[in-house]
Amino acid sequence: MNKRIVFTGVGVMASNGKGKEEFWAALQEGRTGIKPISLFDTSEFSVNMAGEVEDFDPTKYFGPKGLRSLDRSTKLLVSASKLAIADSGFTITSENTDDVGVSVGTTLGSLKSIVDFDEVTLKEGPRYTNPAHFPNTVINSPASQVSIWSNIQGFNTTISTGFTASMDAMSYGYDAIQTGRAKLVYAGGVEELCYPTYYGFYVSKFLSGANGGGGFINCPFDRRRNGIAFGEGAALIAMEELEQAKERGARILGEVLGFGYYFDTFRINKYNPRGTGIMESVRGALDDAGVGPEDIDYICSNANSTKMADKIETAAIKEVFGKRAYRIPVSSIKSMIGECYSVSGAFAVAASLGAIHEGVVPPTVNLKERDPDCDLDYVAGKAQKVSPEKILVINFGPNGSHCCMVLGRYHE
Repeated sequence: MNKRIVFTGVGVMASNGKGKEEFWAALQEGRTGIKPISLFDTSEFSVNMAGEVEDFDPTKYFGPKGLRSLDRSTKLLVSASKLAIADSGFTITSENTDDVGVSVGTTLGSLKSIVDFDEVTLKEGPRYTNPAHFPNTVINSPASQVSIWSNIQGFNTTISTGFTASMDAMSYGYDAIQTGRAKLVYAGGVEELCYPTYYGFYVSKFLSGANGGGGFINCPFDRRRNGIAFGEGAALIAMEELEQAKERGARILGEVLGFGYYFDTFRINKYNPRGTGIMESVRGALDDAGVGPEDIDYICSNANSTKMADKIETAAIKEVFGKRAYRIPVSSIKSMIGECYSVSGAFAVAASLGAIHEGVVPPTVNLKERDPDCDLDYVAGKAQKVSPEKILVINFGPNGSHCCMVLGRYHE
């Protein structure tokens, strides 16, 4: 029999909120984190908007010492870990540290460090590089620093699967608890806003406003949509074996019910217009959770304001849920924080736990002109008072990866 695994803590560093309370409040209010970029010069681009974590001071979360050699990704993730650990109320000791794991999804989290290190190497020569900066060029460095800063001696894993990396990392953590490798896992992801990443999305014409058609606008499901707003941040969520959580009197925020996966080999950097991966991963998650389409009360969608993705996701939801699709609230938090790449799935789970806890479904903001191909209840403009029992989180990207989760309100 599978173990019951619950959520007992949330740590979030997002462009519209630091900490779960601020993040949840921003989502309920429809407050966006999309703003002009301040981290680097954007004068060469036709667009300068992104979901930047502004006024970020890591010393508030883990003190002033030892920060000089850490990059932004690591500072964001370690800050989120400190919030998650505190929120879970779990005290890590020498007796239980081996039972705690860290599972992080990131794909571009080390890109700026790699570029900066290589630039010095090429211009000045390898002898003039700062060896203290070399560890940041390794993609598992942020996750490793989480364990180092909190003395977590259980497994430490980094997963790099692009758009679904943080959701895949949560699935990995779930499996680790099921198989007895850990009793509690801090799982999630991180991505950093930096010049190399922004440039890459810009030249690939994935960003809104980069195509020269209509300028910048972040509006999932809206007929005016023309690309993403890139976002950054970090989120770690405590996933814990139920018996341990009850034994220590932990506050339970929700329960993991099931995962579904599918890798669509259609084409790299192209969404499959048939939506095969979305439908198969959603059906897999429902089957794994032992629930049917009639049991889902809210869908936290993947919609990121690209023409194809939002249309395909809508069609896939209608295919799986039939007529009931029109009665389920479906919203996109990316309308407020942007497409956060590897950490998007963890942000969606954090938002879904907020919907359960607060009894409020976050809205899709900037939805003003209806697309006839996107005709579901997208909670346009204003949050809805709903008390969801079971939530479906959809997570996918044009790289072929699809990962969905069903989570629910905890009941004895």
